Amino acid sequence: MDKIRILTILVGITLFLSLTNLYATLNLYDKLDPSEELDTLLEPQPDPTPAKTQQPLKIQVSVDDDPVKGSNDAPITIIEFSDFECSFCALFYLQTLPQIEENYIQTGKVKFVYRDYPLSFHPHAQKASEAAECAKEQEKYWEYHDKLYNNINDLDNESLKQYAKDLGLDITQFNECLDSGKMASEVEKDFQDGASYGISGTPTFFINGVMVVGAKPYEVFQQVIEQELNTG
Repeated sequence: MDKIRILTILVGITLFLSLTNLYATLNLYDKLDPSEELDTLLEPQPDPTPAKTQQPLKIQVSVDDDPVKGSNDAPITIIEFSDFECSFCALFYLQTLPQIEENYIQTGKVKFVYRDYPLSFHPHAQKASEAAECAKEQEKYWEYHDKLYNNINDLDNESLKQYAKDLGLDITQFNECLDSGKMASEVEKDFQDGASYGISGTPTFFINGVMVVGAKPYEVFQQVIEQELNTG
């Protein structure tokens, strides 16, 4: 008899708790906005803290005493390490540099620096770089630079001297500079600096320290330049 009484009490308690739980659930449902979907209520809410944009790695790169195109006060500096016998470097010169020059260099936003990085498997690259440095002595660097990139398949010493003559340089001074190897150490310094920055091929660029490798399309340079202008 006691067992039946205890069982009856337990059943009563269980029934009471079930009814109480049902009442609480219905009461909560009535308080919810009926237009608000349950799935929406259960969705995790976004973190109100905005995500930080990852900034590209920047390398401190020296312009040394190398030739500059554009205003020295420009907010963006592009340093190119390049090889006059490199077809990809010539591709950049022909297709991308003119757009950078028109849109950024001539408008005072970018200064462009050229540094030598003659690759050992290009037999004429070293002397071509020295020849350009010799032309710089007579303030004809960029004219000579352009001449070389328009003639990357003709960079033997005789051709290098002919280009100097075509540009109206003092040919005696130029020939003495080139034949003596006077600029070899200048070219070597550029190369060693480039190697220390992790350069493994040409062309390699540093846009305010942001490395861009290869003859990338203009849009790649534009994106980095605009980002630097907006964050500077």
